[in-house]
Amino acid sequence: DQRPAPGAPRPAPAGGGDPADRLVLEVRRLDVAVDPEAAFVRLHADAPRAFWLDGATAPARFSYLGAADGPLADVVRHRVGEDPEGVLAVLRRRLARRRPDLSDATGVPPGGLPFGLLGGYVGWLGYEVAAELGFAVTHRAPTPDALWMSAERYVVVDHDAGHTWAVALSTPGERPAARRWLARTCEVLAGLGAAPARRVPQRAREVEVDVEPWLRTDRAGYLAAVAACREALLAGESYEVCLTARAVVPEAALPGGPPSGLEVYRRLRRANPAPHAAYLRCDDVEVACSSPERFLAVDAGGSVTASPIKGTAPRGDTPAGDERLRVELAASPKARAENLMIVDLLRNDLGRVCEVGSVAVPRLMATETYATVHQLVSTITGRLRAGTDALDAVAASFPPGSMTGAPKERTVEIVDALEGAARGVYSGALGWFSGTGAADLAVVIRTLVRTGGTWTTGAGGAVVLDSDPAEEHAEMLLKAAAPLRALLAPAPPAPALRTPPAAASRP
Repeated sequence: DQRPAPGAPRPAPAGGGDPADRLVLEVRRLDVAVDPEAAFVRLHADAPRAFWLDGATAPARFSYLGAADGPLADVVRHRVGEDPEGVLAVLRRRLARRRPDLSDATGVPPGGLPFGLLGGYVGWLGYEVAAELGFAVTHRAPTPDALWMSAERYVVVDHDAGHTWAVALSTPGERPAARRWLARTCEVLAGLGAAPARRVPQRAREVEVDVEPWLRTDRAGYLAAVAACREALLAGESYEVCLTARAVVPEAALPGGPPSGLEVYRRLRRANPAPHAAYLRCDDVEVACSSPERFLAVDAGGSVTASPIKGTAPRGDTPAGDERLRVELAASPKARAENLMIVDLLRNDLGRVCEVGSVAVPRLMATETYATVHQLVSTITGRLRAGTDALDAVAASFPPGSMTGAPKERTVEIVDALEGAARGVYSGALGWFSGTGAADLAVVIRTLVRTGGTWTTGAGGAVVLDSDPAEEHAEMLLKAAAPLRALLAPAPPAPALRTPPAAASRP
């Protein structure tokens, strides 16, 4: 992959321009990690534009929740081709105006804040954004190709340290209003229960759901596509092809009437908790995500981390059977080959924007266990070169290699032809970009997207030369079933939430 790294202009330093327009930071800390579910339900259940980045399980440390409804609220809705510069250039301009002046911050402890989101945006880059980065992606999704909501007033739950932070950014003239918001929000948070203790996910008690009636590609069609992938592999056009399928469920077909998007996400997080889970709502689009996979994390100093997942096995019915499946996955030649190819691809991607010699693989093919599957996870790290930033790292690495295959450019063409439809939010990246230059993004998998009266999910797997078509189809069904249970299975009782009376004033 020889595409050059982008060289768009860098943001102006904080404090430039009219001093009245600069953003000042105010924070307040509570010495308890509140229940983020209770906090989101209490603060933002009815907000038309809201986000909840849910660190439901370790190793995630933070949950972020807020709404784009303050005096500085901004939403970026983007379609490929609308702006000739592309959405990453649009975000670069917007982020340059949302860089906080930390020299005038209030409530920040001497050691600084532990979390990275300080102003900026929360949202997603859909898979079709790849078309703006030089890839042959020809289909268009019904959802926005990118959607980002500003983060100016929000709550951060630090699950590890046992703290909750209320964060507000404002212009100097709006500082009194920001302080009133902080006081009201802290009052509400103080009345909520503490977050439940996080634990290693136990095997989910899975309710069987029939995935195949909702798939847009039937079994015969998927098997034929796997065979076509193998032909491309034999011809030397690719080493690995990530083939996916879509399931589409009309709300009208759901028993008992359509649940709210928030209720679907609450079901999903109980059934399939994940470290990079999220619920996003922006007007007519809702995203309920239970992703276990980090795409890229970049800190304000330029250190970058990617953690691709490739290699999947189901959980066992008994402890002994579960352990056997985990050990078999760790030793599987096919799974290890899949993972190694994606590690090499990510090393190449990050090498385009990182300092020479800084790209390393500190963790290779570790087995991680989630509520419904075991997976092989590797970690690639690096340090960004001077003059590059998180947006450049995304441009060099998008779309996520674990969702394309390798080599990326030709394999994307193969996928585009075989799948015959847009992936949309699925297979893209979801998370945040901070006004300080930091970022943290997940790969959008195990995710339901609601728009136009339908819920959509995607699932698939990596096809390599020794792939068995029937096993590839079974793996796709296994992955699709995890999010679809939140829609199709009988709803479990919702947990009791300790919240103030409904009549209490909303901040």
